[in-house]
Amino acid sequence: MSVYLDYNASAPIDNRVLDCIFDAYKNNIGNADSRTHNFGERARNVVEDARKQVASLLSVLPDEVFFTSGATESNNIAILGLKEYAIETGKMHIITTSIEHKAVLETVKALGKEGFEIDIVSPDLTGRIKTEDVISKVREDTLLVSVMHVNNETGIIQPVKEIGEMLDEKGVLFHIDATQSCGKLVNEIRELKYNMLSFSAHKLMGPQGIGALILKKKRYKLPPVKNIMYGGQQEHGIRPGTIPVALIVGCGKACELAEQEYKKNEETISQIKKAILEEINKSGIDYQINGNQEYCVDSTLNICFPGVSSEALMLSTKQYCGVSNGSACTSKSYSPSYVLVAMGISEEQIESSIRISWGPNTLVEEVKEGINLLLETAKQICG
Repeated sequence: MSVYLDYNASAPIDNRVLDCIFDAYKNNIGNADSRTHNFGERARNVVEDARKQVASLLSVLPDEVFFTSGATESNNIAILGLKEYAIETGKMHIITTSIEHKAVLETVKALGKEGFEIDIVSPDLTGRIKTEDVISKVREDTLLVSVMHVNNETGIIQPVKEIGEMLDEKGVLFHIDATQSCGKLVNEIRELKYNMLSFSAHKLMGPQGIGALILKKKRYKLPPVKNIMYGGQQEHGIRPGTIPVALIVGCGKACELAEQEYKKNEETISQIKKAILEEINKSGIDYQINGNQEYCVDSTLNICFPGVSSEALMLSTKQYCGVSNGSACTSKSYSPSYVLVAMGISEEQIESSIRISWGPNTLVEEVKEGINLLLETAKQICG
């Protein structure tokens, strides 16, 4: 049996979420924007219930929650949607980091081709951005700072709390990609200061194809974000298109379960990380962990086995466990991980690194079995 250890790419859907989705498909057949009959009203009601579930998890207002197809679209709206405001105000400077998801980096680069000035901050070997490196680049014409909460490859938590507090004082818009932290670092997210936040439901055991953009009000006003697509007035015009009722119901349920169970989940995933490290240490294999574990979430481990090709290791052990060596969005590329490159890790070490990620429904005994088979294979490859 193979154990799935690639939750950072996509977590398996919770059966309770799946039940809600099935029920919505069977019993809420209307278009949530249909105003002339009860079918539309019922669909609209379950969508608004889901919006409240998302808002409750994140401790925001329901009318600050805008449903999208996922974090990639949310990131695009948060950044590209500021273009008109930027031109009107002359604020054409954006700050981000070299370890962001491509959904942020490529979007920012696109604006760079349109006359925006882009500053990109890199971490050190810890995998963590320094707050002062970000704040020192803020200028009078700075429009936006975009920093992820938890890195998808290393699991390293970025100092978004400190950055958000300082940017709030300066009046600079702040966007957080919370894809890897939503539903996990619940208390931390609730305390953050930001203007915009993105997440995808499938990272917290919800369905793929749905997520949200949180636009926080300040003095009763939303951030100056405009739609980047055209169509109807769904989601108050921020995201046109027929609302996927069943997927939104699934997203809401996943958020509700995360809010109810995150403390228990934290204990489970912490135990799994300890078990993995115990098995690695018992094996006697040479290894190095990428990123400072003092700032790492308990659901991720980016680890290098010197002299072992990560590609060879993954192919040789795919019948035992599903792991990866980077973001699923760049997995078709055989170039070294740009995140680990940005941290200053050598190419040789990068080529021997894999990412292991798990969730609260991962079984410890299955993990131990899969990891031990992976370690045995790594020793054979190393010779």
